[in-house]
Amino acid sequence: MTSATTSEGATLTASDPTRAPADWGRVDETGAVFVRVGDGERQVGEYPDASPEEALAYYVRKFTELEGQVTLLEQRARGGAPAADVAKAAKHLATTIESANAVGDLGGLAARVDALGGVIAGKVEEQSEAHRAELEAAAAERTAIVESAEAIAARDLEKVQWTAVSAEMDALFKRWQEHQSSGPRLPKSVADALWKRFSAARSTVDAARRSYFHRLDATQKDARSAKEGLIAKAEALAPRGSDGIPAYRALIDEWKQAGRAGKKSADDQLWERFKAAGDVLYAAKAEVAAKEDSEYAANLEVKLALLTEAEALLRITDRRQARELLTDVQRRWERAGRVPRDRVKAVEDRLRKVEQHVRKLDDEHWHRTDPSRTERSEGFAGQLEESIAKLQSELEAAQQAGDRGAIEAAQQALETQQAWLAAVRRD
Repeated sequence: MTSATTSEGATLTASDPTRAPADWGRVDETGAVFVRVGDGERQVGEYPDASPEEALAYYVRKFTELEGQVTLLEQRARGGAPAADVAKAAKHLATTIESANAVGDLGGLAARVDALGGVIAGKVEEQSEAHRAELEAAAAERTAIVESAEAIAARDLEKVQWTAVSAEMDALFKRWQEHQSSGPRLPKSVADALWKRFSAARSTVDAARRSYFHRLDATQKDARSAKEGLIAKAEALAPRGSDGIPAYRALIDEWKQAGRAGKKSADDQLWERFKAAGDVLYAAKAEVAAKEDSEYAANLEVKLALLTEAEALLRITDRRQARELLTDVQRRWERAGRVPRDRVKAVEDRLRKVEQHVRKLDDEHWHRTDPSRTERSEGFAGQLEESIAKLQSELEAAQQAGDRGAIEAAQQALETQQAWLAAVRRD
């Protein structure tokens, strides 16, 4: 504990909290201002053109400001401020207090700073370790971002979906920016090295993307030019009407090979123009077809009457009669001419059914009268008759002998042979 003597001869204690800052200084007759430190005093300044009270008050305010800095630093330390920062500030304050031009309990203020230094000494190392761990984690996280970008850059960028790849790279860049702004500040050498790798990966991907879209633009430009040419050719077919349809169909095949001409909306606009040119041709064809159908309506009536006549043949079983009547119908059918397109299949199918009936009658007649087949049937029938006679003799012999097994076998064989003979005679 230190003490000092006032101008009135009173002794002050440096650690006495009941004393005001002004009790720690004096002003002499020349206006020089002194502060009591320990057992002595030192001059802190001069204030010759003011009263002693005003001079002392000025330097007391200097002390108050300095004391406020100490108090603020104590609050920062209690609030969890980085110990290294607090220690640095405390060291600076200690130096400032030692030579401060102020009047007040400078010894007590220095003691507070010393006490603060002792409190934070242990925290500096603790927080340093935590800070190092935090930096390592941050470096690892940023390295992971870099490695993800490098993995994208290492892909076969000629075969990727650029919408997805661009979204991935944008997301990684956003993560980098967020980490850089909200994470701990990495050492410059580490941060620069990681950024160099990340930037190189981005540059690789960006260069590949630009190259891809440059080629795509060129390809689409060629496709657009080709399709413009096809549209001109299609529109030039309009004077040919329906006769231009075969040529238009060939142009459609070329259109399919031309490729995309840009965005879907642009490609769709080109297609609408090309299709409109084709619609002109098909409209002309439809007009011709409508006219023809009107002219063919009378032919349809004739053929419907012929069908009624022809379908009566379905009930005839006489081959010759059916063939003659059908031939007559077919001759008149050809003379009747064409019918409307939408009725062709229906009337042709009905006539074909009659033709199939007459053809079946011819086939059945041929089946029955085929000389070679008759010869084969008669020869096979003779063999069966001989076999049946033999089996009948065997059956009688077995019956006389009472051999039940032989009787059953002979009966089964005899029934089979008789069934075959009946079938041959039917044919």
